[in-house]
Amino acid sequence: MKILVVEDDRETATYLTKGLSESGYSVDGAHDGREGLYLASSGDYDAIILDRMLPVMDGLAVLGALRAAEIRTPALILSALGSVDDRVKGLRAGGDDYLVKPFAFSELLARLEALLRRGAGPPTATKLRVGDLELDLLTRTVRRGSKPIDVLPREFQLLEYLMRNAGHVVTRTMLLEHVWDYHFDPQTNVIDVHMSRLRQKIDKSFERPLLHTVRGAGYCLRAPE
Repeated sequence: MKILVVEDDRETATYLTKGLSESGYSVDGAHDGREGLYLASSGDYDAIILDRMLPVMDGLAVLGALRAAEIRTPALILSALGSVDDRVKGLRAGGDDYLVKPFAFSELLARLEALLRRGAGPPTATKLRVGDLELDLLTRTVRRGSKPIDVLPREFQLLEYLMRNAGHVVTRTMLLEHVWDYHFDPQTNVIDVHMSRLRQKIDKSFERPLLHTVRGAGYCLRAPE
């Protein structure tokens, strides 16, 4: 899932980006309201974490512009302003939740997960399946058949992308851009390392493999025929 963090304080932005990335999210950042509005207007994000007091354009103005444009991406407001009136203003401006600074990252993560659940639709929409492999987007767990599979946050992101594209060849460039958020570097072996680990976890103990290397093209996750 893709999160936009709009925060002008570089230390806080780095803290949030690192924590969210380690929790398995893909994160983009903006450091002022105008840049945040530009990125958020794409509608490509599952949620927005939005500082209230931003340079150029404040957070409430960003929210107002997004809601006026019918962009309903869930937004969690962060603010040092914690009075009841301030929280009410934030929610009435279009915020879906309001968290006062300083905050515990565990609480922010729990609130973010709650926002994502609200916008996820029916519970069945939160699970991906390919053959007997199941990935749960809410509990962030993976099973194959009756066996739970322990995956690291980056492996979870990688598997999610492969499962969303099941049956199709996924190139190295696509994986780097969508899972690692950077452009293709022909010298990197990061994909080979992660694919090898993922293959060991989801295929090694099972009779039929799901993850296939397509020589000269990329990778394909598909159910056995």
